[in-house]
Amino acid sequence: MNNSPQPAAKGFTRAFYVSNTVELFERMAYYAVFIVLTIYLSSILGFNDFEASMISGLFSGGLYLLPIFSGAYADKIGFRKSMIIAFSLLSIGYLGLGVFPTLLEAAGLVSYGATTRFSGLPDSSSRWIIVPILFILMIGGSFIKSIISASVAKETTEATRARGYSIFYMMVNVGAFTGKTIIDPLRNVIGEQAYIYINYFSGAMTVIALLAVILLYKSTHTAGEGKSLREIGQGFMRIMTNWRLLILILIVTGFWMVQQQLYATMPKYVIRLAGETAKPGWIANVNPFVVICCVSFITRLMAKRSAITSMNVGMFLIPVSALLMACGNILGNDIISGMSNITLMMVAGIVVQALAECFISPRYLEYFSLQAPKGEEGMYLGFSHLHSFLSSIFGFGLAGILLTKYCPDPALFETRAAWEAASANAHYIWYYFAAIGLIAAIALLLFAKITESIDKKKKSSR
Repeated sequence: MNNSPQPAAKGFTRAFYVSNTVELFERMAYYAVFIVLTIYLSSILGFNDFEASMISGLFSGGLYLLPIFSGAYADKIGFRKSMIIAFSLLSIGYLGLGVFPTLLEAAGLVSYGATTRFSGLPDSSSRWIIVPILFILMIGGSFIKSIISASVAKETTEATRARGYSIFYMMVNVGAFTGKTIIDPLRNVIGEQAYIYINYFSGAMTVIALLAVILLYKSTHTAGEGKSLREIGQGFMRIMTNWRLLILILIVTGFWMVQQQLYATMPKYVIRLAGETAKPGWIANVNPFVVICCVSFITRLMAKRSAITSMNVGMFLIPVSALLMACGNILGNDIISGMSNITLMMVAGIVVQALAECFISPRYLEYFSLQAPKGEEGMYLGFSHLHSFLSSIFGFGLAGILLTKYCPDPALFETRAAWEAASANAHYIWYYFAAIGLIAAIALLLFAKITESIDKKKKSSR
């Protein structure tokens, strides 16, 4: 039973602030690694583009599929215990990503330095040990996905929820910005070894978060704790048969397929077309920087509008962002001296993409939280991340195919001229994602009109 008083109309509980603070550390850890995960898999472990994209996509997909189940389990055992489990697993996983290449080097399969020199690793089955390491990270991260967003729901009222999720989303992006900032300076100093050592930074961040939870986190909101597996199953069936939530997830998947290209396509795309001096970490950081600056303003701007209306605005911005990214490869001379058009238009596209995210993501979480019965917040907010599972699987998979077809690895070609001919239409990649974004935007508009009509008919029949 929940005996805790509700938070004040304009205030938040200590548990709310602790949850959001550890989310900041977790995001710093995650994005420091994830922004270069495909490069880590290729440059450090010797996987090709398609293999690296599929492994990254399955990892990211599992990270967003498992919250449906880990969220339900978190409701049962309590959020404090769940956070301790999560950050313990994350710490082990990130440290594993750092130690694993050292073991491969000791086995004589590879030599690391400013550049990596393989001695049989691309043909060795040993590199696949990375899969169980990523699986540990996947389980730990799945708890975080459901727990923190659900904690915001528990620790706010309906009156403060939109603002609560705005703060939450700002902390997510502060962490994302900080984590992504680390990699490029480290890469400039030690070369490709940066993709190894960045994992120790992430491990340190999750250890700090673990200590913060142990020492500081305490919530009196205990609804749902100790419920039976039968009750969990009943709740699971309720959410799985909620057609509105299922359709909304499928539609929003289109937005996130485009958003995922910050990690699936962009790093390799800009390095191959703009040169090795390109800084994908800094380019990707445009997204969280814009979100940090704009999310509170946009939330206030759309405060009197429904969550679906706010999301509709963002959805029609996302195909525009993909088209801007495509322009970099078809413009002539560089518009800004010292900056390639590839980088310039990628930044422009990411700015628009980030604005779309400000309209969509906080209100999407708010929408789901308001559907969640007391004691089932973890399950519902975990379920809300299903779109990222779908977008990771399809987005990363499609990215691997499109990179191979339109922007292949230069190392596969004997001459620069041959590679330039093969990558002349690299911008076609973004046309695919612009089309996906436009279809999703139209679908959400139709969803809003149909559900509004159904609700009006139900109201008039009463």
